[in-house]
Amino acid sequence: MYYGIIMIAVLMFSMQFLFNQRFQKEYGSGPKSLLTFFLGYNVAGLLVLLIINRFRIEFSWFTLLLALLWSVNCLVLSYCSFKAFEKVNLSVYSLFSQLGGMMLPFFAGVLLFDEKLTAGSVICFVLVLISLLFTVKKGSGGSYIIYYAGIFVLNGMAGVLSKWFAAAPWEKTSSAGYSILSAAVAALLAAVILPFIKGERLKLSAKGATNMLGYGVLNKIGNYLLLIALVHLPASVQYPMVTGGVMICSTVICFFTHQKPGKREIASLVLSFVGILALVLL
Repeated sequence: MYYGIIMIAVLMFSMQFLFNQRFQKEYGSGPKSLLTFFLGYNVAGLLVLLIINRFRIEFSWFTLLLALLWSVNCLVLSYCSFKAFEKVNLSVYSLFSQLGGMMLPFFAGVLLFDEKLTAGSVICFVLVLISLLFTVKKGSGGSYIIYYAGIFVLNGMAGVLSKWFAAAPWEKTSSAGYSILSAAVAALLAAVILPFIKGERLKLSAKGATNMLGYGVLNKIGNYLLLIALVHLPASVQYPMVTGGVMICSTVICFFTHQKPGKREIASLVLSFVGILALVLL
């Protein structure tokens, strides 16, 4: 059941980038655009999460602390991504993002939260790692390594914070309550910073608003589903599965676009699929 929940979240994460790309194509990737998108998709996600939780508001100080850490982490991650895309090597960006999202929660689960390693989780981790290396292509952007490093750490920290919330013994809200509070704090943070960013106010079109709505719904529900699964599955199992699953879905989606996957991408897909099978069966 919980593997199924993870795969639904994976599918959502694989599709959310389409809305992000469309928004950036229309408004660019400047600081004003970045913060507007960050504000918009968090507000959209907040509304959807409130509907899911029947407009029930929950609160605890520990949850508020983690919601604040999560929001700052996501905002700085967005900034690092924006800087990296000024001189992007997309394959290197994806490598650092996916590796951080897999490795940090994996090792945090084992070293900090006493999760037991299984043969399946180790095999999946190794195969997904190899499949990620298959996708790297030579290109420029070495001078931006500090931002790639930031992407690695911050994307990984998002998973670590989620695991911390799921495993913490202190008074806390439900997973839905944490997701709602995180979206609200993130939106508030962007709303406070946005007026201090130079540049003309963005005039949102219906298309731009739709892209923020689509990204917010997929992102927030996807993260909410991962929180639910984390209560029952270790991070060392969940995050290699998420990374491998996103790689598989993204490659499959490419078959339906003008960017057809090459031999490296297909090999990566096969390795990720075998790794996930090992995770589920062993």
